[in-house]
Amino acid sequence: MSEATISVDDPQALLSLFGPRDQHLRRIREALDVRIAARSGQIVVEGAEQSVVKATEIFEQLKHFLATHGNLDFTEVERTLGNTLGHGPGGNPAADKGPLVELPVIDVFQPGRKVQPKTAGQARYIRTILDHDVVLAAGPAGTGKTYLAVAMAVAALKAERVKKIVLVRPAVEAGESLGYLPGDMQAKINPYLRPLLDALREMMDYEMLKRLTEQDVIEVVPLAYMRGRTLNDAFIILDEAQNATISQMKMFLTRMGRSSKIVVSGDMTQVDLPSHTQSGLIDAMRRLNGIEGLGVITLSGADIVRHRLVQEIVRAYDEGPAHKRQKH
Repeated sequence: MSEATISVDDPQALLSLFGPRDQHLRRIREALDVRIAARSGQIVVEGAEQSVVKATEIFEQLKHFLATHGNLDFTEVERTLGNTLGHGPGGNPAADKGPLVELPVIDVFQPGRKVQPKTAGQARYIRTILDHDVVLAAGPAGTGKTYLAVAMAVAALKAERVKKIVLVRPAVEAGESLGYLPGDMQAKINPYLRPLLDALREMMDYEMLKRLTEQDVIEVVPLAYMRGRTLNDAFIILDEAQNATISQMKMFLTRMGRSSKIVVSGDMTQVDLPSHTQSGLIDAMRRLNGIEGLGVITLSGADIVRHRLVQEIVRAYDEGPAHKRQKH
């Protein structure tokens, strides 16, 4: 049994090295079969000698990366693990007790832009989309459910695996009651479709998006407009699916034609339907789980990649009223 220490003077740097909810720490610990703890401004690693050497090398590299770049994400941890275990001096790939998570690169239209997962959960999400024709995904705000699904759709269009992208949302959270809003129908639905358009604009330039939209290669439509359609050779995404009813969910899923792919995503903690109306997403994840060719995945707070406060906000709401969280 061997032991090594890595000095970390800044407490915030220590938190970043360990990752959200100790995600980075757990990945390194599982890959090398070592024990890792923080003591008095130091990271203490215990285990077999070669594994401790490797873990120390990895933490030193990550510490340098953090000092240079100011942040550290799952992608860099995986890259450092892969390089050290596979190519480092005296490397012993057998010491890795679990296969490294594959980090797929999503190729979109925007020149020079590549989209990659930032967490283990996001990498599993992308893999689930690649491996299944229908995917049901649930998770809190900020986990990349919509963004990554749109990126996968754009990549499929670019690679000519599909001929069309259809992005869908419930037009109004509580039942699609559009009549009271000012303007014509397009003006009424635009605010509810804006997040999907924002994601698309990061994947391609404005002129291309405008052209593809005018040619109906890309459609951004309210859920109610999907009834009666059959979509072949299409990548279809239903966003904010927690606000679809059971009957709407059945209607949407049955729009799928040949050579098409569907991704349904939503946050089951933010259902805006009337209290007596059950969420179609919650029902579908229970009802359809286990069907061959259909993937179900749940992302967690550890997969949130927005401002770090978003993780804390989500955790606070998950834990209940403030007085219950206070320590006495």
